[in-house]
Amino acid sequence: MLKLSVAALSLAAQLLGAPPLAARPEPDRKAQMESIVKPGGDVPENYSATGEARNFERREIMIPMRDGVKLHTIILVPKGTRNAPIILNRTPYEADARVERTASDKYTNAVPREDVEFARAGYIRVWQDIRGKHKSEGDYVMMRPIAGPFNDSGIDNSTDAYDTIDWLVNKANLPESNGRVGMIGSSYEGSMVVMALLNPHPALKAAIPESPLIDGWIGDDWFHNGAFRQGMANYIAQQTGGHGKARAPSRGGYDDYANFLDAGSAGAFGKARGFDQLPFWRRIVDHPSYDAMWQGSALDRLLAANPSDVPTIWMQPLWDQDDIYGAIKSWETMKAAGKLATNRLLLGPWSHSQVVRNETGRSLGPLQWSNDTITQYWRDMVLPFFNEHLMDGPPSDLPPVLAYNSGADRWERFDHWPLACESDCPAPLTPIYLQEGFGLGFEAAPPGGDSYVADPAKPVPYYPRPVNFEDGPWDKWLTADQRSVDGRTDVLSYRTPILSDPVSVSGVPFADIFARTTGTDGDFVVKLIDVYPDENPNDPKMGGYQLAIALEIFRGRYRDSFSDPAPIPAGEVQRYKFRLPAVNHIFKPGHRIMVQIQSSLFPYYDRNPQTYVPNIFHAEEADYRSAMVTIKRGGRTASGIWLPVVTAKP
Repeated sequence: MLKLSVAALSLAAQLLGAPPLAARPEPDRKAQMESIVKPGGDVPENYSATGEARNFERREIMIPMRDGVKLHTIILVPKGTRNAPIILNRTPYEADARVERTASDKYTNAVPREDVEFARAGYIRVWQDIRGKHKSEGDYVMMRPIAGPFNDSGIDNSTDAYDTIDWLVNKANLPESNGRVGMIGSSYEGSMVVMALLNPHPALKAAIPESPLIDGWIGDDWFHNGAFRQGMANYIAQQTGGHGKARAPSRGGYDDYANFLDAGSAGAFGKARGFDQLPFWRRIVDHPSYDAMWQGSALDRLLAANPSDVPTIWMQPLWDQDDIYGAIKSWETMKAAGKLATNRLLLGPWSHSQVVRNETGRSLGPLQWSNDTITQYWRDMVLPFFNEHLMDGPPSDLPPVLAYNSGADRWERFDHWPLACESDCPAPLTPIYLQEGFGLGFEAAPPGGDSYVADPAKPVPYYPRPVNFEDGPWDKWLTADQRSVDGRTDVLSYRTPILSDPVSVSGVPFADIFARTTGTDGDFVVKLIDVYPDENPNDPKMGGYQLAIALEIFRGRYRDSFSDPAPIPAGEVQRYKFRLPAVNHIFKPGHRIMVQIQSSLFPYYDRNPQTYVPNIFHAEEADYRSAMVTIKRGGRTASGIWLPVVTAKP
């Protein structure tokens, strides 16, 4: 290998016009280091991953509220826009995380999937961290009460929404807007929309609460008719354990059925994991009944006292595993207040927040729809509604009630709904009775009864084990095949003969159960089920499928009063009548109608010890006892379901 001396290299350098190697100055190492390591390091104070081709502008603002607290707000404005309407979303789930789906320079590609239609239409899109969460200032209070007996600060989510809208429609702050605002949001965010409706800013021209948490005790989020949804424990820790999303404690092994069973009561489960440090958890534990705290925070009650004239769509999924009560109840409240002209109801074939989870609308669990119902929702319902009220667009052509028929696989329009109910409806409710031999029919039955042993040590699982709330069927369990429990000795199943004619139901069913128990407390779970034909050559797995179209739980101590519980007289027949989720369904010929009754849905709901204790959160191991439960049939104690059976076509 050729090797050149230093002298030869120096001569070569001279011939090439370069200074001799020996003549080159020594580098200033200190200067080189200072040129690399500067104060502040490699992270500038302000950096934006934007290119010149970006067709929208992102603005990050701290909007001041009336008490001086500033709320972190992100505004996306299409470049060159003028007189554009605003869509506002107030969230506890981090505005930053909700905004940019990709780093694309295109507005339609950067926004979340549910906002694509807004981006195409040139809307200004706004997300805001609510008070005390993420980058917003102030104290966070889970479901902060409206200013009043439980909130003497004078500040609530209604005032924060008002102040935010007031800032947004000020031309000095957002000159590109037309001064009109619409609000939308699902679940907790849906509740923020409803809060804004209690004292609406004049610029709030349209609203869509989707699956809003309205009454956290009767039928949304925390309890259902007094039974605690203990699967929400980790959510409470994540939301209130820090201003961001906190880390929830471990529940133990993979199977949450075993985790909660081993823990004992829901209160014991929480105490063992430090939940007693969380004020909201303590409020739940200290208020197990429907007392003044829960009643005072029920948004449907507040709406009744402050009915809004803002055009509103109340959106309710038919299989909403979290908040299946609130939207319909709020619409009923506005209907009773004479506000039908500005309030619409939309019942979709979805689970909770499915419309905002970047999922297709062609299916839910095993159910398949002929169209992408979520695309239809955003394109054909939401956008035209906002265009009408925020942009002087053409009428949206939405009927007073638009409901998906889950048996016929189609949207149906109603001028009046429900078509059958207890009063003020075209038709009354129709009872379908439990009959001898586990039959079910519309005819009265001879007196009798069927019994089962409800054992808290072996509660009925809400879904086949193992179940895990993070990795399991949280969003699809309501459509699960109920054959997984049919045949258990602690589950009673009653069914009609095979139907020769269709049976259409549209409205709110009511369970009406007469029962006797050897315990002094107990829960009752009632399911209205569509049993598919045994054979399905096109989809064999759906042969004989048992699809619950309405399912609810009721805690027996509240049979006479939600606010004043009382022990069940052991051995005496008591009546348990309670509301089931709304339905719009056709039981087709060849199918059967089924009613299932059981005493637990574990671990989704906490176990009832079946021994009356003042507060079930504090139940001890000795309180959990088996009970013989007898469901009465026929005569003056004819158990069944009052169905909204209809014959008129929508």
